[in-house]
Amino acid sequence: MESAIPAHLQTARTRHRRVGDDYAPPYPSFVARHKPTVTRVVMAYFGLQTRDAPSAATGRALDRLASEFTAADGPSHWDRASYIDEAGFTNIITVAYWDDRQKFDGWFPAARERWTGEQRSNDGFGTFLEALYPSVEGYETLFSSLGRPEGVAVLADGMSGEVLEHAYWGGMRDRIPLSQTSEMASSGAARAIRDGARIRVIPHDNICLIRSGQDWGDTEAAERKMYLADVEPVLREGMDFLRDEGRSIGCYANRYMTVLGANGAVTEKSYGMSWWKSLSALERWAESHPTHVRIFGAAMKYLSTLGPAAKLRLYHEVTVARADEQLFEYVGCHPQTGMLNAAQAVEAA
Repeated sequence: MESAIPAHLQTARTRHRRVGDDYAPPYPSFVARHKPTVTRVVMAYFGLQTRDAPSAATGRALDRLASEFTAADGPSHWDRASYIDEAGFTNIITVAYWDDRQKFDGWFPAARERWTGEQRSNDGFGTFLEALYPSVEGYETLFSSLGRPEGVAVLADGMSGEVLEHAYWGGMRDRIPLSQTSEMASSGAARAIRDGARIRVIPHDNICLIRSGQDWGDTEAAERKMYLADVEPVLREGMDFLRDEGRSIGCYANRYMTVLGANGAVTEKSYGMSWWKSLSALERWAESHPTHVRIFGAAMKYLSTLGPAAKLRLYHEVTVARADEQLFEYVGCHPQTGMLNAAQAVEAA
């Protein structure tokens, strides 16, 4: 059985993982494997926010962004999802991924100016950018099955064999290469600064991002009914708690999103995406909060009932990023949007 941490990123541990080498996971899981030459990735969330239903203007903005992605230095992969936030606004978020920071740096400035900068056309909707540029030591992935990568894993060279570090509390941390030597504790406080029309959030060290997804497109009638009746409502309850009350436990923002197809149609995929003050705060919610305990219990009952016959696909990616590996900008968005929740007030530039 493989370690989730690839051989070229393994180092002498000063911090021990939670399980020993003789641990045997109760079911298989897999992680994405990048080529050793990949040292850093980019995860850029381009958000569009509107109080009303999507319009011709929002459609033009999204089409233009998709067209810009086709440039030579554009992302290797992108996907799009939508959700209704706590203020009742529709948010459409396009996530783009690069595994070459130099290409991103060449592509990004012009696109940034058209999305949140001076070249942005004000068509009655808000826009925002939330981006991380973590080293490969700073994040991990996990998949319940092979054959259909999602998110940053689409950029990978392939998938691992069965890995050791999963199906126990602490496995998420143990899969991040930095955990071998670092606590990855957060420090400092976020600040929001007004810069013309946009508000920039200056983040603190070691913020945590999780994207955790579900794909029930391959399920047949009985399994689909079980997922939609027994698991999804419990998952939604937990996602709504984080959206509405998450700040009390260190979750700055949570979005439970429906993935959109190439033509904008709703798919049978969803994912929760949330910003956390720290990996530790995310771990505490996962291990002990009643909302996640119920999610975990419903998922385990589902998987134990179906066993290897389950066709539901699950995955996640978790990133811990330094302050200099983050960018957050908001224009025309309501005050509860994303990382605006992390700052106490908006300062003048």
